[in-house]
Amino acid sequence: MKILGYIFLVFGILSCETNSTNTTPEISSEGKAQQDTLTSILKIKERLNSEGFQTFDYVDEKSGDTILMQQYFIAFLKRGESRSQSKEEADSIQKLHLAHLGKMYEEGYADISGPFGDDGEIRGITIYNVPTLQMADSLANSDPAVKAGRLQIEIHPWWAAKGFPLR
Repeated sequence: MKILGYIFLVFGILSCETNSTNTTPEISSEGKAQQDTLTSILKIKERLNSEGFQTFDYVDEKSGDTILMQQYFIAFLKRGESRSQSKEEADSIQKLHLAHLGKMYEEGYADISGPFGDDGEIRGITIYNVPTLQMADSLANSDPAVKAGRLQIEIHPWWAAKGFPLR
């Protein structure tokens, strides 16, 4: 019985050696790209989480891609109670408001801002790319139009996939 065991052992070793011309499994270019993408997503997720952002990821069943979701904060800029300024004052406040939004974008705190096209209660939105609601609230309330009472802020957490552009 021992001889039979040795024969199987030797046969197993020899069969491994005869197939050992390339012991590294080949990864297709598609598989390599998916692996690189997953590595990139994990690095982005790690960085975001270390900076205090909330994230999660999932695998899209249709494409098989890993989708990284990040929590942002969407600020609804609503009509304020103090809108009786003169035209000159209102124009000045509007210039300061636009400068504030431009600064938020330039400094990386806001990713997108814009007014609504109707004359409704909600005047516009800003999407803040910051880790906490408190930070988004502080930045939104530092807007000169909010300070002047022309606008009021309502903020909600909002989730979006990283890297997906508007279309």
